[in-house]
Amino acid sequence: MRDIYTRDAQQSAFNFVVNQNTFIEQQVVRIQYPEVQYPDLVPVETSTGNEWVKSITYFSADMVGRADWFHHQALDVPLADLAREKFERGIEMAAIGYRWTIEEVATAMNTPGLNLTADKATACRRAYEEFVDNIALRGSVAKNMQGLINSSLVTATTAPADGTGSSTLFANKTNDQIIRDVNSALTGIASGSNWMFYADTILLPPGVLVGMAGRMFQGQPITLLDWIKNYNVLTVQTGRPITLAAVRGLETAGLGGISRMVAYRRDPSVLKMWIPMRHRFLDVWQRGPMIFDVPGIFRVGGLEIRMPAAMRYLDGI
Repeated sequence: MRDIYTRDAQQSAFNFVVNQNTFIEQQVVRIQYPEVQYPDLVPVETSTGNEWVKSITYFSADMVGRADWFHHQALDVPLADLAREKFERGIEMAAIGYRWTIEEVATAMNTPGLNLTADKATACRRAYEEFVDNIALRGSVAKNMQGLINSSLVTATTAPADGTGSSTLFANKTNDQIIRDVNSALTGIASGSNWMFYADTILLPPGVLVGMAGRMFQGQPITLLDWIKNYNVLTVQTGRPITLAAVRGLETAGLGGISRMVAYRRDPSVLKMWIPMRHRFLDVWQRGPMIFDVPGIFRVGGLEIRMPAAMRYLDGI
């Protein structure tokens, strides 16, 4: 066995790690993480033109004004406008990397057919995806970021207390009452945006979604969840399907720690998640005589909500 502690052997070990790392990175990039939800729930924006941009300036806007009858000699033309609010979103750096020790490298180098595995790099990339998923959905108090399920820009209402025992919970309501509550949130988005936006996505606490999936609808061979998916006010009016998904954390995301439903239009003109720099591995760094580090960095700006009127929260479900 080669003496791994000699200078030439250490250089050989370093070169081995570099070559292995290139192959490992290609493997890791191809892996999908189905439990990570943000890519399916919010549009992701990476094209800032500069990975190292310091901040993003954006405006949230609510449309105001309505058309009316007009006489050809009149001067007071009805005007539409946008009520804008300016925001400056700082882009923040985060990091996650992995490490090899000289013992692990030496074992791989001196065992025929054995290479360094991608397990550590995979765990690293998974940690990145989970971090970004949490930022997109819940924001970050430390960086003053708000997420998809807890933004103060979005109108939040409480479900009517007309269930069993004056309950607001879907579990204590009839199918008709639940349908009314869901359609009320969807209609609120359409009317609140002057009928420019229809919600196409509804997020529910996992227990609520499961409960709706287990309820048969009026004795028909479909569940309440199926009925809402196919006959909600959006689909009836536009013919477009609606997406329903369970999101952990909605059990306590409402005001005062109660449950919350989120309804919104999944469209870049409504909201987007800024990631100027996706996770990338930097060059292998020999940290010490027996340690090789592979740093990983990424830069995120959080969730930007451009059209708060195209979203609604319904609490207490």
